[in-house]
Amino acid sequence: MLKKILKISAIVLVVFIAALFAIPYFFKDQIKAKISEAINESVDAKVSFADADLSLFRNFPNATVGIDKLVIINKAPFEGDTLVSLGKLNLKMSIKELFKGKEEPLNIEGISSENGLINIIFNKDGVGNFDIALKNKEKTEKTEAGKPLALKIQNYKIENFTFRYIDQGSKIKMVIDSLNHEGTGDFTNSKLDLTTKSTAKVSLDMDKTNFMNKVSLTLDAVLGIDLEKSKYTFKENKALINQLPLEFDGFIQMVEVGQIYDLKFKTPTSSFTNFLGLIPSAYAAGLDGVKTTGDFTVAGFAKGELTETTVPKFNIAIASNNASFQYPNLPKSVQNIVIDTKIINETGILNDTYVNLDKLSFRIDQDVFSAKANIKNITVNPIVDAALKGTINLANLSKAYPIKLDKPLAGILKADVTTNFDMASVEKSQYQNIKNAGTMRLSGFKYTDENNKSMNISTALVEFNPSKINLKQFDATTGKSDISINGVLENFYGFMFKKQELRGNFNMSSNQLAVDDFMTSGEPATATTQAKPTEAMKIPAFLNCTLNAKATTVLYDNLKLKDVSGRLIVKDEKATLENFKTSIFGGTIGLNGAVSTKSKVPTFDMNLGFNQVDIAQTFTQLDMMKKIAPLAGIINGKLNSTIKLNGNLDAKELTPDLKSISGDLLGQLLSSTLNAKNSTVLNSLTSNIKFLDASKLNLNDLKMALTFENGKVNVKPFDIKYQDIKITVGGTHGFDQTMNYNLKLDVPAKYLGSEANALIAKMSPADAAKLDNIPVNAMITGNFSNPKVTTDMKSAVTSLTTQLVNQQKDKLTQKGTSALTDLINKNTKSKDTTKAAATEKEKKTQEVTKKAGDLLNGLFKKKN
Repeated sequence: MLKKILKISAIVLVVFIAALFAIPYFFKDQIKAKISEAINESVDAKVSFADADLSLFRNFPNATVGIDKLVIINKAPFEGDTLVSLGKLNLKMSIKELFKGKEEPLNIEGISSENGLINIIFNKDGVGNFDIALKNKEKTEKTEAGKPLALKIQNYKIENFTFRYIDQGSKIKMVIDSLNHEGTGDFTNSKLDLTTKSTAKVSLDMDKTNFMNKVSLTLDAVLGIDLEKSKYTFKENKALINQLPLEFDGFIQMVEVGQIYDLKFKTPTSSFTNFLGLIPSAYAAGLDGVKTTGDFTVAGFAKGELTETTVPKFNIAIASNNASFQYPNLPKSVQNIVIDTKIINETGILNDTYVNLDKLSFRIDQDVFSAKANIKNITVNPIVDAALKGTINLANLSKAYPIKLDKPLAGILKADVTTNFDMASVEKSQYQNIKNAGTMRLSGFKYTDENNKSMNISTALVEFNPSKINLKQFDATTGKSDISINGVLENFYGFMFKKQELRGNFNMSSNQLAVDDFMTSGEPATATTQAKPTEAMKIPAFLNCTLNAKATTVLYDNLKLKDVSGRLIVKDEKATLENFKTSIFGGTIGLNGAVSTKSKVPTFDMNLGFNQVDIAQTFTQLDMMKKIAPLAGIINGKLNSTIKLNGNLDAKELTPDLKSISGDLLGQLLSSTLNAKNSTVLNSLTSNIKFLDASKLNLNDLKMALTFENGKVNVKPFDIKYQDIKITVGGTHGFDQTMNYNLKLDVPAKYLGSEANALIAKMSPADAAKLDNIPVNAMITGNFSNPKVTTDMKSAVTSLTTQLVNQQKDKLTQKGTSALTDLINKNTKSKDTTKAAATEKEKKTQEVTKKAGDLLNGLFKKKN
């Protein structure tokens, strides 16, 4: 009996489990249809989701409805903007809820979602993109008695959310990312206590000015919720801004016009440790063992209504008086710290908010530094009044605070600067309304980076005035380089506060400048990590400046340039070189050109002029010239040339992509000699054309014209004079060293071998001089290291033989005609001489015939 019961129970259990697996499959299409219907009947937006499923196991005995990749896209006036995007949305409910009719309320017990985005936008007209409810649906809900939605939510949770708030009218942008929040409470009651946990990072920008950048927030709170009054009251709570603790009292209430705030907050303790906890985590260190004196407090309130036109009145006071701190294991302390800052709004109008930094000062050893500032009229036309004064020994910073530096800093910074300006004047460059004065000096500065490259600034002096910042002096060394710069920087405040372009005009001089000293590379590989690739190099879009430069020596890659001068203009993500000149390779090079990184693939366009440069060095050390004309080691001498070229650059190294280069070259060889033994091509050519001696080729004043495109070089035909032979050369070769060249030689007959010379020897000098030159053609293919040479030399000899035969036939014919004419003329003599004339004519004819036969036999080398 027991076995039978167990057997039946096992069967029931198997059937039940199978049903739990099967039911979601049968209900899947129905669930998707109901979700689509419910959404489309409720919102005026484009809604889509990738899939929907049902699980009876995840929260058994409850069911879980899952929706994947739910996206809500706005219609006009926010056409195409994403309002909501949810990677996953899960709804927990009783299984019986699945079988309710359409008109019955749905009870949801739990909600969770992950990888979501909520994007709230107010346009300049004050219209929000979140108002997507169908208008006729709203009317129906108001006119009908309505069936209450019986929510039984016990818990909810969101993970890895991003919340964006953008108000285009007031130019406010707030981003809350890495948002994790969960709450537990019984929403079946109109009044409940909701236990919440929240973490997030907050960034805030107002009118292009950043006030918060990924500030870490944590809040664990019990909120008293009154659903009927939409009122949320802080009860037990603990908040952290970075590591600064705060406590809240009061409430927030939702009303028809907006929200009502009545909040107070303060630090629960007054220790100066609170201030150290406020420092962003990227720059912060552990607080264990830190000795502090004095206090640090944050206190404030916000009271009033937040509506479309008003904000709550608020007052935030941040204060510290005569405080100090010293970290363990560090030799120095920071003393006499005074902080007195207030952020106040007394009217409820946002533009009336003002910030007073009445004093910020500290001392390290004997060096005292202080600052003060006032900012008002913040939303309409911010007005800034600020001052800096004091001395900082940079070496003491890492001795007093555990700054994360691979190498310690060194140097003395002295400042005495005041400024007063408003943003409207900055935007319009109305310098008469900007009051800047003072100087800032840095001396003895030394910084060493993680690659052990050091920068040493002996003196940097900056002078401030209303319209410009004058860099009076900047002398520095790094690696093998020394630089000295002076000049003027314009529109500094427009760049800092309004993201306008930064304009400048500078002069730079150097005894030696090594380009490698100013290049950056990817992070090197370690035993456990791969090397980090170098990022694509970009010319900053905000730069609009000119640099007039002179350098005695510039080291670039394997090149040593002397007496370098020129002008560099940077504008619109483009660097333009003007009148660049340098002495190199025993001559000079001039350059005008530009490099642009504005498009995804960087480009360049330049004109080069080579004057009296050494050929061997030029075509050995410049990789581009090697590809265009592989002359290295073959020709000695000088070169004059003009080169025009353009193409693409490697995005990371900004070096030319040889396959993309196009352009042309005009060149002239000067005082040149040929090293034929170093050329595989010339050796192959002379082995096929025996009468050529490449070492005797005359290349002086040889002029060439080349064009190149798509990795190929086209050589326009040019002439070379070799003794009394004219040689015409033309063809193409590739940057991959493959080639296809044609040589046409206009060859006197005497060079065509012993057979030709034997024939010519039998001719009179006058006849030999009448012979035409014989064309000989050669073709060179293959590549420069393994060339293939073919000629039509046999055809040339045959052509010569034909020419000789024809010449002799013509000569004999002319002789025969002349003899016959003489005989006819003598026919008018006396009859007595007729017989003798006939006899003489026969003898002459026989003689001409014999001579012609002898000559033809000689041409074809036949024996008599």
